[in-house]
Amino acid sequence: MVTAAQPLPPVRAARLRHLGPNWYACVMGTAIVGTAGAALSGPAPVARGVLAAVWALSLLLLTALLTARALHWRHHRDQARAHLLDPAVAPFYGCLAMALLAVGAGAPTAGRELIGTRAAVALDAVLFTAGTAVGLGAAVAVPYLMAVRHRVGAEQASPVWLLPLVAPMVSASAGPPLVHRLPPGQPRATLLLACLALSGMSLLAVLLTLPLVFARLITTGPLPLALTPALFLVLGPLGQSTTAVGLIADAAPGAVAAPYDRGLAVLSVLYGVPVMGFALLWLALATAHVVRAGRRGMGFTMTWWAFTFPVGTCVTGAATLARHTGLAVYDALAAGLYGVLVAAWLAAARGTVRGLLSGALLPAPRRAPAAPPSGTGRTRSDAVR
Repeated sequence: MVTAAQPLPPVRAARLRHLGPNWYACVMGTAIVGTAGAALSGPAPVARGVLAAVWALSLLLLTALLTARALHWRHHRDQARAHLLDPAVAPFYGCLAMALLAVGAGAPTAGRELIGTRAAVALDAVLFTAGTAVGLGAAVAVPYLMAVRHRVGAEQASPVWLLPLVAPMVSASAGPPLVHRLPPGQPRATLLLACLALSGMSLLAVLLTLPLVFARLITTGPLPLALTPALFLVLGPLGQSTTAVGLIADAAPGAVAAPYDRGLAVLSVLYGVPVMGFALLWLALATAHVVRAGRRGMGFTMTWWAFTFPVGTCVTGAATLARHTGLAVYDALAAGLYGVLVAAWLAAARGTVRGLLSGALLPAPRRAPAAPPSGTGRTRSDAVR
């Protein structure tokens, strides 16, 4: 029996076969450069035009990746489903939510210079709604799949597991600037307390997972060289939660009655100061691991984007603490971390562009690929390309 051959997908679509959800990290890392720069309040703030250009780039990247991922699901649905069933790749679906939220949050701060305040707020509201919905779905679906479909052991614990759990925390920090765009009364209070609830659910989930990551480092040893930059992902929930409680406190007056508004301001300091201290401790630990990996030949992979967004959340967290404490040391910390962020973004962007031009990051699929030796072999390597 002879059947008609199925038409091959277009050449461009074929090259997208290995485009995983981890690519949204490029959007997150680019958007946070604009958002964090706008949060600085030191003596030499970044030029607004530069921040607006960086935000515009993040918006273009988001649009391009949403289109490319739609083509991926259309032409390579088998690979897309394999990503969901791979414990090394599935957590990166949290990056989609955070990319939407990061670009949306940057619109009223960095992007309004280009599109105006009204359009920036409207875009922020749309992306905040979409990103929150996707983030909540990922925060439930990915741990569910890890429990019932994935087969992982404690020795495989990775900072990547935090990605879907941090997404609601990003919503918690993206929502407060929208609170006073709503009518007074119930709408404002509802959104503000919803952001507080989002921060709580994310924080508790992270606190359950982070000990597994630390125990894996201590008992099993360092991560593989290509995955070592993922240690910086731990900074994400630390810096983002500090940012979230600070922005919630900023939005509380006029949204909730006294004494809760003053209580949230106190919470932002009592919570943020010790958490930022731990973030600096982890930054030193992660840097030591990266230096070690670099000496052993660590090359560029997409995990280098872990150097960007998590550090950016520490910039915004430190800037929030500077406002609430009045201490110049936090302004200096935010400025110093922003310099690290810009350097990390330049390194990650350079490596990504070179990898795309050389074809190393998105190799064309072979016509008759051999079956991988295990169920996750191929997609695990895709996650760090």
